[in-house]
Amino acid sequence: MEMQASRTLAVTQQQAWEALNDPEVLKLCIPGCDKVEASGENQYAVAMALKIGPVSAKFAGKITLADIVPPESYTIAFDGSGGVAGFGKGTAQVRLEPLPADASGLPLCELHYTVHATVGGKIAQLGQRLIDGAAKTMAEDFFKRFDNLEELMQAYSFTSSPAFPRFRPPAPDYYVSPLRIGIDYTLGGIAVTPRAEIKKDGNIVPGLYAAGEIVGGLHGEALLPGMALSETLFLAETAGEAAAEYARR
Repeated sequence: MEMQASRTLAVTQQQAWEALNDPEVLKLCIPGCDKVEASGENQYAVAMALKIGPVSAKFAGKITLADIVPPESYTIAFDGSGGVAGFGKGTAQVRLEPLPADASGLPLCELHYTVHATVGGKIAQLGQRLIDGAAKTMAEDFFKRFDNLEELMQAYSFTSSPAFPRFRPPAPDYYVSPLRIGIDYTLGGIAVTPRAEIKKDGNIVPGLYAAGEIVGGLHGEALLPGMALSETLFLAETAGEAAAEYARR
């Protein structure tokens, strides 16, 4: 099997190089990967689950890096076995090329790779078309994960590791922030009637209602535990009904 392709990455050449030499990054980005551990100089032990068509197996093997030219290129030699499912071995030439930043100033680089591989056992019996399709899908999945590496690092709590380069992903069209619902209460605040009508100097202010944490006087000197959410919802509904009734007059 031979596969050749290139991919534009939204990181600098140096960042991409550091990521492609970081075992934890590789473990996050390789689909089905359970382990990438240094086992010697420029050598790593690898374990991963692989499914091609009807054949599923856990593969164990090693990766060896050679012809290393930081931060531009290296050659990867890989050799793995999945027991009765078969084996796979081969080489991959990887080259990184710096690119000018995009219009927004985002750094870019181009990754080029050429893979030569042979397989045996049950996997080899599946046919070249199925094997090639599975290889291309794995490559696409790898780069999708790489493009979202910042999110993956956060999800797996790796953001504080000095081994990880800091990536700046493309600016999103939207922003997401964690939201935690909470209820605050004051023991002072705006005085209201049981119908959420605001009182001033003991007199009801017509057509003016209040609900939520600005309301006071519901509990006197102490808040009863466990009552905050139910009372807030109840008072908001009461205020809405009272305001609607006032508007219909």
